[in-house]
Amino acid sequence: MVPAWLNALSVASLVVAGLCAALVAIDLVRLPQPMAIMNWVWPITALYGGPVALWMYARLGRPSSREKAFYGGVAVSASHCGAGCVLGDVIAEFVIFFTGLTLFGSMLLTEFVGDYILAYVFGIAFQYFAIVPMRHLSFGEGLRAAIKADTLSLTAFEIGLFGWMAVSYFVLFQPHLMPTQPTFWFMMQIGMILGFITSYPANWLLIRTGIKEVM
Repeated sequence: MVPAWLNALSVASLVVAGLCAALVAIDLVRLPQPMAIMNWVWPITALYGGPVALWMYARLGRPSSREKAFYGGVAVSASHCGAGCVLGDVIAEFVIFFTGLTLFGSMLLTEFVGDYILAYVFGIAFQYFAIVPMRHLSFGEGLRAAIKADTLSLTAFEIGLFGWMAVSYFVLFQPHLMPTQPTFWFMMQIGMILGFITSYPANWLLIRTGIKEVM
């Protein structure tokens, strides 16, 4: 059973994050991003980052923002990577829940596999639509560049998320939480924040070595 206070905290966190995403989306209608894919990245980031993501957008994402230092550019790149992962993770969780799919009798393993596959698909797509306009690449060149630029960073993101999912599954909640429960998504918010943190060094390395562009 989820304690009443935790359920209330979960609902509050989801509502606040939703409001932050709405504020970002409204601002993006007025002031769209030069790179079109970032019009998706910032609201998705706010869905798990909440007020911190809203602050990041105001500081690093708006046209009026000051020129970013390197660490800020890495943070934007990490949020770009994370947005594709988050979209894939959310879709995978609902698909697994509503289809009842289970691999090797393990719900957690099923979530890991499903989340990673869809996170990879959406992560590469997000990177493709960022890297092709910057480098003016053909479809094949853009796809190869996207895979090269995003595989390490999205894997690092999923490592942070999956580690927290395992803690939630084995330590914090028995029986396992379901996607129909607010606390499930509150735990996912925490995991996604950890994923952002674990992907940051990977994005730093990829940008420093010239494999990935500063966003």
